[in-house]
Amino acid sequence: MTRRVSHATRIAATVLTGLCLTTSASLAQQCGGDFRQFLAGVKQEAVAKGLSARAADQTLAGAQIDKKVLARDRAQGVFKMAFLDFSKRVISGYRMKNGAANMKKYAGIFQRTEKEYGVPAPVITAFWALETDFGAVQGDFNTVNALATLAHDCRRPELFRPQLLAAIEMVQHGDLDPRKTTGAWAGEIGMVQMLPEDIIKFGRDGDGDGHVKLKESAPDAILTAGAFIQHLGWRRGEPWLQEVDVPRNLDWSQSGLDTTKTGAEWAALGVQSRWGKISGNLPASLLLPQGRHGPAFLAYPNYGIYLKWNQSFIYTTTAAYFATRLAGAPRYEAGNPEPGLSDAQMKQLQKKLAGMGYDVGKIDGILGAGTRAAVQDVQKKVGLPADAWPTPDLLGRL
Repeated sequence: MTRRVSHATRIAATVLTGLCLTTSASLAQQCGGDFRQFLAGVKQEAVAKGLSARAADQTLAGAQIDKKVLARDRAQGVFKMAFLDFSKRVISGYRMKNGAANMKKYAGIFQRTEKEYGVPAPVITAFWALETDFGAVQGDFNTVNALATLAHDCRRPELFRPQLLAAIEMVQHGDLDPRKTTGAWAGEIGMVQMLPEDIIKFGRDGDGDGHVKLKESAPDAILTAGAFIQHLGWRRGEPWLQEVDVPRNLDWSQSGLDTTKTGAEWAALGVQSRWGKISGNLPASLLLPQGRHGPAFLAYPNYGIYLKWNQSFIYTTTAAYFATRLAGAPRYEAGNPEPGLSDAQMKQLQKKLAGMGYDVGKIDGILGAGTRAAVQDVQKKVGLPADAWPTPDLLGRL
C-alpha cells in the first residue's frame, strides 16, 4: 500500500488553499501557469536557500506534469470504508505472519530503535506492513514528477513546494536520482514511505554503510521510522490502543476523542480490557469506530501520534490495532454493528448537517472528525444513542 493512506492522507486532511507558497517578495511564485516558468521560480528559491544551481537543474530539467498523480490526489475512496471492512482487508494472515518474521529477523535493529527512541517493534512493523507490504510495494511514480506536479497544482502548493526543494537537497547529497527514484503518488519514498523533508531531518543509517537508503535497507527504514515517530511525540513505555468490553448501559455520548477519562474512571464505569490491564492513571478516550454494537477501544495518548502520522481515523485506528495484534493481542470482537450509510447517503447527511449549522468540512462522503462530532450531537438531540455512528435511521429523522 502506498502512502496514499498515510502521509498523503495526513496532507489531504489539511485545509485546502489556492494560495502559493511565498518565502519573500522577490521569490514569490504563483502556482499554476506555465510549468517551466514555475520550475524556474523553484530553482531560484533553491539557490537562495543555499542549494546549488547544478543540483536544481539536475532535479528539475526533466520534470513533467503527471496527470495520474492529479487523478490520485482527487480520488480518496479508500477513506470511505468502514473500520471492519478496511481492517479485514489490510490485516491479512500474510501480514501477521511476515510481521512476526520480520520482527524476529531484525530483532537487533528493533531493540536498538526502542532503546534510542522508545518506539516498540510492533508499532513500526505495523506501519511497515500497511505502507509497503514490508517494502514489496513502494510505488512506481517518479518522485520528482509527483512533487513538481503537486507543487504546481493550486490545491496544496504550500505543502508540496517545500518537499520539491527538499528533493533538490537530496539530489545534491546523492541520495535521490531524479530520473530513477520512484515512490508513492504524493512523493513519499521508501519502505515506510517518508517525504523528502522528513528523510533529510530524521533519516538514520541503520546498517552502518554511511548512507540512508529507505528504499533498499530495512535497518535504515526501521531506525528512521523510530526517529520520526519519536519526533511526533511518542511516549516511551506507554500503550497506544487497547480493545475493551463496554457495558450496554454506558452513556454513549462519552465516547469519542473529544472526551477523556483516566483508565481507572473508565473501569469504574464498567469498561473491561480484553487484553492486558487498563492503565489506570493514563487519560484515555473510548473509540467506537462503528458504533456501540461494534468493536470498542481505549485510545491512550500515544494514539495521538498515529493521528499525526495520518489523519484518517480509519487508517489510524487500523494501524494502532494492527500493532496491538503484533504485540500479542487477540483478534477484535467484531460485534454486529448497525448498517451504515452508502456514499450517496453520507453526502446527503453531510448536506443536512451543514444546513443545520454544523461544520462537516467538504461534502465528500467521508466520515471524518467533523461529521462524527455533528452526528453525535444530533443523535443526542433526536433521542438516539449518541455513539457517533450514522445510520439510515438517523438520516431518516433529519
